[in-house]
Amino acid sequence: MHKMPRLWIDYCQFMVSQCKITRSRRTFDRALRALPITQHPRIWPLYLRFAHNLPLPETAIRVYRRYLKLSPENAEEYIDYLRSVGRLDEAAIRLAAVVNDENFVSKEGKSNYQLWHELCDLISQNPDKVTSLKVGAIIRGGLTRFTDQLGKLWCSLADYYIRSGHFEKVFDSYAQFEESMIAAKMETTSELGQDEDGDIDLELRLARFELLITRRPLLLNSVLLRQNPHNVHEWHKRVKLYEGQPRQIINTYTEAVQTIDPLKATGKPHSLWVSFARFYEDNEQLDDARTIFEKATKVNYKQVDDLAAVWCEYGEMELRHENYDQALRILRKATAIPARKAEYFDSSEPVQNRVYKSLKVWSMLADLEESLGTFQSTKAVYDRIIDLRIATPQIIINYAMFLEEHNYFEDSFKAYERGIALFRWPNVHDIWNTYLTKFIDRYGGKKLERARDLFEQALDKCPAKYAKTIYLLYAKLEEEYGLARHAMAVYERATAAVEPEEQHQMFNIYIKRAAEIYGVTHTRAIYQKAIEVLPDEHARDMCLRFADMESKLGEIDRARAIYSYCSQICDPRVTAHFWQTWKEFEVRHGNEDTIREMLRIKRSVQATYNTQVNFMSSQMLKATGTEVQLEQKSVPTAVFGGLKDD
Repeated sequence: MHKMPRLWIDYCQFMVSQCKITRSRRTFDRALRALPITQHPRIWPLYLRFAHNLPLPETAIRVYRRYLKLSPENAEEYIDYLRSVGRLDEAAIRLAAVVNDENFVSKEGKSNYQLWHELCDLISQNPDKVTSLKVGAIIRGGLTRFTDQLGKLWCSLADYYIRSGHFEKVFDSYAQFEESMIAAKMETTSELGQDEDGDIDLELRLARFELLITRRPLLLNSVLLRQNPHNVHEWHKRVKLYEGQPRQIINTYTEAVQTIDPLKATGKPHSLWVSFARFYEDNEQLDDARTIFEKATKVNYKQVDDLAAVWCEYGEMELRHENYDQALRILRKATAIPARKAEYFDSSEPVQNRVYKSLKVWSMLADLEESLGTFQSTKAVYDRIIDLRIATPQIIINYAMFLEEHNYFEDSFKAYERGIALFRWPNVHDIWNTYLTKFIDRYGGKKLERARDLFEQALDKCPAKYAKTIYLLYAKLEEEYGLARHAMAVYERATAAVEPEEQHQMFNIYIKRAAEIYGVTHTRAIYQKAIEVLPDEHARDMCLRFADMESKLGEIDRARAIYSYCSQICDPRVTAHFWQTWKEFEVRHGNEDTIREMLRIKRSVQATYNTQVNFMSSQMLKATGTEVQLEQKSVPTAVFGGLKDD
């Protein structure tokens, strides 16, 4: 009885009541396939009601798409459902299709214009969800189609651009609307034969259009500030738009500093206060500028750096007008210890309680004290910076240089010591470097033991990256004022303490200084250590230089032994220069036997490197599971058994 709709209806209702979604859907599908199409209207209402109640809309959407193939006149019902589940993109596509269908008759009695207006509202109010349609083109199409409803359609287009963030296009739409109204008015006037100059309404429209064009940047800025009133950059732009209008500029600055919440601000809110004060300063109203700065110092900024910048700008303004005492007073006030001290990064406290630890303010105060204050006041400022533990290595060096300029040499060295106690490596490198250089320049060899203690202290826990400079300075001290053997000991320590890539250079310096002080024979032990320690690339270079030195000293056997030793790390295929050098040496100083011995060693080394290559190749082939028969080459017995075959 599969052609009986009553049975299918009861069966489908029974399945729906069991809450078996998949089986219910398949049962509805079977019913639609089994029943003739004339009976489908009895099944579809149940099917759609079932689809409406499903937790996920995807099934209902697919059901509706099939339903509309049979009953396209019910498209409005599907559109309403899509809007209810948030599928606005497809709803807009369906609504656009309905609007474009001239044969469509609304079951709800809506006219084509009403449907068009619904489409405009849908796409203009949801620009982020309706992405498949060209919204601007659709609404502009309506402008040419419904000429009696231009106002609403222009508003819809403006609404779309506003919600999309295209504020410039809002203005363009408004300007086009005004322009079209002027064109229509002029056309009407010319048709009636009236004089355009006498038409007051037309003149008003032209004046309004001209004013609109003139105010475009200001209107756009107003929109952006309404969107985010805490945007510092836009407030600065607004001030520039009022250039040449002092009253408007003052009102804008006043509104800006009253409106912006520093904790929510986008940008640097203190820059508005500074610019406001600068405006008064440029107009020679210093008292008003000071009033602005005083108010600015009481604002609860988000960052301490903002308040510090205000204090510094305040001081610089006084300096520009040569009010030096006033500038010093301002900076001293900024760095005064508050009644309630707080840590610099304690965000729970207002910035006014934390600015006394701002290095920016203290640095400016130190500069002013050096230039305008006394020695004692400047020294007190630097001491206070160090006590607050906010000093940088540069501050320490500046303090020490300041003391040195006033001939307080021991005090300057104490400043270096205090800085060294504050910092660790690598930040302390510049302090040590300057300290040691200044100490040697001051005392030379008069306080040699103290200088040695300083160098040892500096080298303790010194990273290899920074050791080279200090070791060279230490060795120079020993060479000029100490003992030569101490200098050699420093160089030897340096060869082990520096970074691997600097060892070769360090050995070269060591060898050069040893040769100049003790003579070239003293460098033999250094060469031997360098060859042992350095990587093969640099060891070869050391061997060649070592052998060349021995040959110049007439120690031919020593030189030959060095060449023989070095040959073990010289692959003939790669280091042809070494073998050529050795050959030239034997030609000059050897005989037939020594040359044959060199050639034997060369073949032996060649065979060794070949064996290593073949072994690595076989290992790689085994790892990849590939079996390759390598050609076995016989090695002459002369390589291993003397020179009989030769």
